[in-house]
Amino acid sequence: MSLLWVLLGFILLVIGGEFLVRSSVALSFKFNISKMIIGMTVVSFATSAPELLVSLQAALSGSSAIAINNVVGSNIANIGLVLGITAMVGSIAVDKSFYKVNWPVMMVFSMVLYYFLKNDNVLTAIEGGFLFVGLIVFLIILIKGAKKDTVVSDEVDDTLSVVSNFKILLWLIIGATALYFGSEWLVSGAKDIAEDVGVSEAVIGVSLIAIGTSVPELAASVIAAAKQEKAISLGNLIGSNIFNIASVLGLTAMVKPIPVTEPQILSNDIFWMLGISAILLPLIFLPKQLQISRIKGFFLVMAYGVFMFFVFTSGKL
Repeated sequence: MSLLWVLLGFILLVIGGEFLVRSSVALSFKFNISKMIIGMTVVSFATSAPELLVSLQAALSGSSAIAINNVVGSNIANIGLVLGITAMVGSIAVDKSFYKVNWPVMMVFSMVLYYFLKNDNVLTAIEGGFLFVGLIVFLIILIKGAKKDTVVSDEVDDTLSVVSNFKILLWLIIGATALYFGSEWLVSGAKDIAEDVGVSEAVIGVSLIAIGTSVPELAASVIAAAKQEKAISLGNLIGSNIFNIASVLGLTAMVKPIPVTEPQILSNDIFWMLGISAILLPLIFLPKQLQISRIKGFFLVMAYGVFMFFVFTSGKL
């Protein structure tokens, strides 16, 4: 029964996330916000909504390990699983903005998160606010530095500019309702599974929940790669990792401080997040520059497999 609640939770999160993105973009068009800014801000925030609701629900229900490891695990999955499998389908070209802007910013946010958690074993409201303000500053710099003719993303659908107000409101209600119940069922079911299987909530958060919230992105990436489309780029995945730390954990901590309740989060899991993020830099330069080939993609997937093996072999209660 617990597995059923988890599956239903995942389905509702996917549905809720999709409707929230549609309604948010349509609403942005109503306020005459440019497509570039919509892609860089509105879509990014909306696609982080499932992770945000899961972490918030987990924190409020006393499962802070799930709240933290939902983000840590999603960031590892985005690089090891999503990027790795996508590269195995078709090589990914890397532009210079990766090592000039996106990667350094992701590493800074990741290391700041580690410092905040390690310092006093809790992510406080002030620290969460610091992360979120840092994200806003980053976005402002990004938008100011972007060219007006920059093509942001294929996920900003022009047809949403003519959607009626009633339909936007309906989408918002459906999205918000689905996200609320999806996050509640997912966290509740995941906690029961952790008890039944005999692993910690940290393990469930960094594996089952993290992979589940990365599945929609994985599907979109693989389909885009198979069609040889450039809609899914390395920059998009790095941006997702930045948003996970700064908006998901930042906003959650502002609502309720998140304590570190399980030691392996700081002794193991977060080092995997830092390590798999750091290894991307030499990976894009060696041996063939500015490209993630199928072999490199296979290496990332194997690294993710090793991580999952250690998670479950060391995570028994």
